[in-house]
Amino acid sequence: MGRAVGAVVGSAVGDALGAPFEFGPAAGFSRRFPRDVDAEEMCGGGGWDPGEATDDTQMAVHLGESLLERGGPDLPDVFARFRRWAAADPKDIGLQTEIVLTSGKPWDTAAAAHFATNHRAAGNGALMRATTSAIYFAPRGRQATMVAAREISALTHGDPAAWEGTAIFHELVRGALDGGDPLAAVPSALADVRPDHRDRYSVVLQPDWHPDQATEFNGAVWPCLGSAVWAVRTTTSYEDAVRAAVDLGGDTDTVAAVAGGLAGAVHGFDAIPTRWTRPLHVPLPGAGDRTLHLPDLIHLAQRLADLRPDRGREATPCPSDAAGRRKPG
Repeated sequence: MGRAVGAVVGSAVGDALGAPFEFGPAAGFSRRFPRDVDAEEMCGGGGWDPGEATDDTQMAVHLGESLLERGGPDLPDVFARFRRWAAADPKDIGLQTEIVLTSGKPWDTAAAAHFATNHRAAGNGALMRATTSAIYFAPRGRQATMVAAREISALTHGDPAAWEGTAIFHELVRGALDGGDPLAAVPSALADVRPDHRDRYSVVLQPDWHPDQATEFNGAVWPCLGSAVWAVRTTTSYEDAVRAAVDLGGDTDTVAAVAGGLAGAVHGFDAIPTRWTRPLHVPLPGAGDRTLHLPDLIHLAQRLADLRPDRGREATPCPSDAAGRRKPG
């Protein structure tokens, strides 16, 4: 249970910690907050309040709540929740995700229609929200959790590259929740990736790969996943993994959310610094304007970990120059 809570809270913390540094330069976090300086790193900025999680966590919560309330993957319901969220004017939303959710097209054709027209839909916007679904589907095993990841990703992302990256992440989290080394699950996960996308993920998940070798911006799904895995692979604590992810620059909130979810599953909830969890909060546009705090996220994670998919339906001064910018996902 501590690993599941660590994954959900860890992803939200990474998201909130990285948000003020989005689109900033590499090492911006460490320059602002050197390791030997006692400071409140959850300082906010760039339009974000201290400890405020972004669209990454908001969509993850909407997804997790749908899985719980509907007793499994009700894809039209997930899409409807996402669409209500998008219509409620969230502070941040990926450009591609916004186009799909506001197109007026049905849940099962909107993303495919966007991809057919634009031929570009491999942003990290499906990967960033996947921690809650990874926990929920973990008990079903590798094949089922990867299939579920693809189906949920396809609601907003028509490019199979986005599906495969999310599927790999599901499997890595599953391995960590079982107490294993998620990196040991990379070869078997890659073996289940579509052959036409396997090579790009094989490159970024190699043990000697570094984010400096990326040929695309980390707003794309494969360098985002590779960067998050690199952050976990090259560190020995949750804190160091998230710091490393934010220090990469670029799409810092999402890379840190993905790294934080995986690192939280590896190291557990107790490894997350309380100075980071104390101010954490998740506004939920499209859901009665609720705001979730740490106890709410813990409860969500516990329910996701406790409720197995086959149990049936349940009753129902920081950086500020990133403000106003939009990411592709």
